[in-house]
Amino acid sequence: DGRVRMAHLAIAGSFSINGVSALHSEILKERVFNDFYKIYSSKFCNVTNGIAHRRWLCQANPGLTAFIRESIGDGFVLHAEELAKLRPLADDKAALERFAAIKRENKARLSDYVKKTAGVSIDPDSLFDVQVKRLHEYKRQLLNVLHILTLYNDIKDHPEKPVYPQTFIFAAKASAGYYLAKQIISLIVAVSNLVNSDPQVQNKLKVVFIEDYKVSLAEIIIPAADLSEQISVAGNSNMKLMINGAVTLGTLDGANVEIRERVGDENMFLFGMTADEVQALWQRGYDPRQFLTPELDRVLQMLTSGVLGQRFDDVAADAALRCRRQLHDRLGLCKLQGGKGPCG
Repeated sequence: DGRVRMAHLAIAGSFSINGVSALHSEILKERVFNDFYKIYSSKFCNVTNGIAHRRWLCQANPGLTAFIRESIGDGFVLHAEELAKLRPLADDKAALERFAAIKRENKARLSDYVKKTAGVSIDPDSLFDVQVKRLHEYKRQLLNVLHILTLYNDIKDHPEKPVYPQTFIFAAKASAGYYLAKQIISLIVAVSNLVNSDPQVQNKLKVVFIEDYKVSLAEIIIPAADLSEQISVAGNSNMKLMINGAVTLGTLDGANVEIRERVGDENMFLFGMTADEVQALWQRGYDPRQFLTPELDRVLQMLTSGVLGQRFDDVAADAALRCRRQLHDRLGLCKLQGGKGPCG
């Protein structure tokens, strides 16, 4: 019809076709390219994206690497499956204290970097909640920001309530022409300025956007993470943070599914729908307005009221309507509501 369909051309000309995780590979076969799968079934396979642990553990985290060597030898450097030998240490108090000390050192190193480059003092004894990746709508940095504003309002409303100190750390780059992504970066910075300048939340909440994200910077941030945000609508979750001892908060999608199979439910905080539930909701129709809670509505109003130093009308409009495209936001609201929302 006078058009080149690049995906179709790639499938016809490729030796093999795969998604970035087992789940995505199945979606390609069952839904996205089902017609091609019927014709070229032998071409379709799975290749789950992985990481180089020698880079993201051995090089990026020398303290943890030395501890692992002392505990199980150095066979894991060439054979990552030998890391399973660490399992008996999960109940070893001395080993856990050593691990905590290493994590504390890495957090102190990142705190020094943030102070030097951004002029923001963050407490290495606070919980480091980290979301570092390309800035994109489907990766849902915006959902994280809405969560932070909800926490901020709760602290302001209930200053007497005990709160474990949290530091939210973002780092990302946006494509040159991606207007909304750049607006979300501006929003993160505006929220950071609001939160970090409010004396009422100083020892309870901090927000930092670290500029010029790159591999060398990731090697400083990732070993310091306590909590890894993998809340993409259709993301391939980041194994780099988990291999450095961060607990994953994520959706049941992408490589999160396979990580869950290896580490168990007790070592991940999962929310969201399964792929089949997403498909079913898409087919019967979806109205995001029915999930608009007073807490969320209040946060959306903040985006346009000027309280952040500027208005984010376009971001607010996107936040209100994007659920039509990103069905997982239905369950993302549960994060804002402490798991007590309409999705349980």
